[in-house]
Formats: sequence, C-alpha cells, structure tokens
Amino acid sequence: MSRGILLVIALLAAVLIPSLLGGGETWSRLQSFPLEWLLIMFGMILLCWVINTLRLRLLMGDQCIKVSRLKSLGVVMSAEFAYCATPGGSGGPLTIMALLARHGVRPARGSAVFAMDQLSDLLFFLCALSAILIYALFQHLSQRLEWMLTVSAISLFGGLFSCVLMARCHRSLIRLSGRLLARFNVKEATRLRWARKLLHFLAAFTDTLKLPFQTLITVFALTCLHWVLRYSVLYLALRGLGVDLQWAWCFLIQMLSLSAGQFSLLPGGAGAAELTSAALLAPMVGKSTAAAAILIWRTVTYYFYLVVGGPVFLLMLGRPLLKKLMKFKQA
Repeated sequence: MSRGILLVIALLAAVLIPSLLGGGETWSRLQSFPLEWLLIMFGMILLCWVINTLRLRLLMGDQCIKVSRLKSLGVVMSAEFAYCATPGGSGGPLTIMALLARHGVRPARGSAVFAMDQLSDLLFFLCALSAILIYALFQHLSQRLEWMLTVSAISLFGGLFSCVLMARCHRSLIRLSGRLLARFNVKEATRLRWARKLLHFLAAFTDTLKLPFQTLITVFALTCLHWVLRYSVLYLALRGLGVDLQWAWCFLIQMLSLSAGQFSLLPGGAGAAELTSAALLAPMVGKSTAAAAILIWRTVTYYFYLVVGGPVFLLMLGRPLLKKLMKFKQA
C-alpha cells in the first residue's frame, strides 16, 4: 500500500512541476501540438518494445524456445512497467527473472540475460556520451552543463571499470564478502548458498558472453536503435512545438534528467526527472515550451508505459495466483 501511495505522489509531482513552470500558456501549447506527431511517438515506443523483445530472445540463446515470442513481448512490457512503478527501477530485473523462471529459464540464466542487457546499454551510453563530449568541444556550454556532462562521463566509465574489476577479481570478492558476512554472524550455510548463487550467475554470464560474435553485434545494434528511438521523443516534441533544438542536446538533457530520477529513488524518477529537465531546457526554449515538451515527453515515455504495461504485468504475474485460488475454491 505504501508503494502505491508513493507512486501516486510521484505522479502528481510529475504533472504539477511542468504545469507550474509553464503556467496557463502550457495548455495552449499542448492543444496546438499535431496529433499525428503524437501518434508517431507512440508508434516509436511500440517499436522499442519489439526491439527489446528481439534483444531478449537473442540473449537467451537456446533457452528462447522455452518462451514464445508473444510471451517474450509480455516479459519486456511487464519489466518496463515495473521499472516505471518501483523506486529506482528495482522491480524491473526482479520481474524479468521471475517471469523467465516461470517458463523454465533458470534464475542464474535470467539474471545473466539481464546483466548482459544492461552491459549493452552501458556501452551504448558510453559511445553516445563520448560523441557528445567531442561535439561539445566545439560548442559553448554553460558551466553547469559542463559539470553535469563531466560527472555523467565519469560515472559511466566508473561503472564499466567496476564491471570489469568484478569479473576479473570475482574469487577474491567472494572470499572478502564471506569474511564480512561472517563478522555480521551470518550462518555458514547462508554464506555458502549466496556464494553458490553468485558462481552460478557468473557461469551463466560467461555462457552469454560466448554467444556467437554476430549475435552480440546484433544485440548491440538493436540496443543503439532502441535508445536512439526512445531518446528522439523529446526532440520530436520540441519540433512539434516549433522549436529546432539540436538532437545531441535533447539526448543529453534526457540522459541527465533520467539519471537524476534514478538517484532520487522515486518510482520512474517522477518529479526529479521533470525538475532536472525543466532546469536544463527552460533557459534554451522558454518556460511554456519547456513545460509542454516535458509533459509530452513523459506522457510517451513514462505514463504510456504504466497504462499499457500495467495490465500486461497483472496478467502475466497475476494469472498463476488466480489459478491457485480457483483450485483452492474447487477443493
């Protein structure tokens, strides 16, 4: 119940922040926005779901025969809903692993698929951010934007370095964590179970890395296509409002805003993402235009995920529970 209340509060904050920023002009700007542009953006999100479904099936390798294409799409939509509805997106990986496990995919393999998916995302953002850094060398940036760009680059490179370090030194890390857990009086059986699960995950992740090189390249190409489509929504929203802001800056604003939302630990970053994007976008395009663009952007990339993904999430995770209840009543 508390999570539901938190989600409602976050949604209210997400709507109020842009509305207060733009004032009465915001709604007139929204009314003049072309409907066909909005439909195109929704179509882009549907295409993103299809792309992520292909990524999921490629990363599962020979395990993909256990999950049909339609159910794979349901896994992706349910996971996206969980990302948007839980603090810091914590429900996303749990949803993927739970749904794959219900179709016979081992939890270690499911977590490895998720980890590989995240690694592919990380590589894309590193490449994109590096390109933006090179582009920014020839542009005049505000001091605040330069600082945020530098922090983002350091964070991404730090994340990649941490992944490489954990992969190379996993045995030492397991021993170190075992000693730390022993100091906290964690039972030996529990420590061994956790260490075994970690080793199973590493083995499954290694198997995923051993997928054919062409498959991994295809996964990365699909990753790039997915994020380019998704991060073009704000650019198209501004174009529909009559503002021609360069795509690179739209990409950077979205990346920084969503990162701030993740750190806020609010469901879907609601409130924090709007506040950050408003602070970055308003000086460039004006308050009313920024407010209208933010509302369109978040409607397509956040509220749409909740409205469409929610029923799929309940259907895929709620139907087995309903069957158990029916069997109990019949007995």
